[in-house]
Amino acid sequence: MEKVQIFDSRRNNIITVDRVRKTNAEWRRLLTPEQYNVTAEKGTEIAFTCTFDDIKEPGIYHCVRCGTALFQSKTKFNSGTGWPSYFEPVSELNIRLEPDDSYGMRRTEVLCKRCDAHLGHVFDDGPPPTGKRYCINSAALKFVRE
Repeated sequence: MEKVQIFDSRRNNIITVDRVRKTNAEWRRLLTPEQYNVTAEKGTEIAFTCTFDDIKEPGIYHCVRCGTALFQSKTKFNSGTGWPSYFEPVSELNIRLEPDDSYGMRRTEVLCKRCDAHLGHVFDDGPPPTGKRYCINSAALKFVRE
C-alpha cells in the first residue's frame, strides 16, 4: 500500500498514512451523487447553494472521502463568490495542486493529498496574509465543530 505524509491537526504533527484508493463503484456507494460528481468527476456546485458558505462556527473542514483535515474555520473568509473560501489549508502536506486548463481557463486545481478527491481551485486574489483564495466545494467537505 502506498504511503503519504500528512499533517495531523489533532496531534499537531506530521504522520504517515496509507493513501486511500477505491474504485469508482466503491466511491459511488459511499458518497451522495453530488459528492461523487464533485470529488470524482471534478464537478462544481452551483454558486450560492453551498452548505458551508455561511457557516462561521469554529471547527475544521475535512475531506468527505477520507477524513483528512483540510481547512480551519479561522482561515475562512467571505469571498462573495458563493463558495466557501479559505486563505490557507491546515497544511500544504494535506493537499495537492495540479494545473487545470479545462474550459479554456488556466487555473490551479486543489485535491486531497490522501485520496485525490477534487476539492476546488486556488487563486491569487485572496486576503492577507497569504493572498490566496482556496475556493472549495462544500460537497467535498465535512465540517467537524471544535
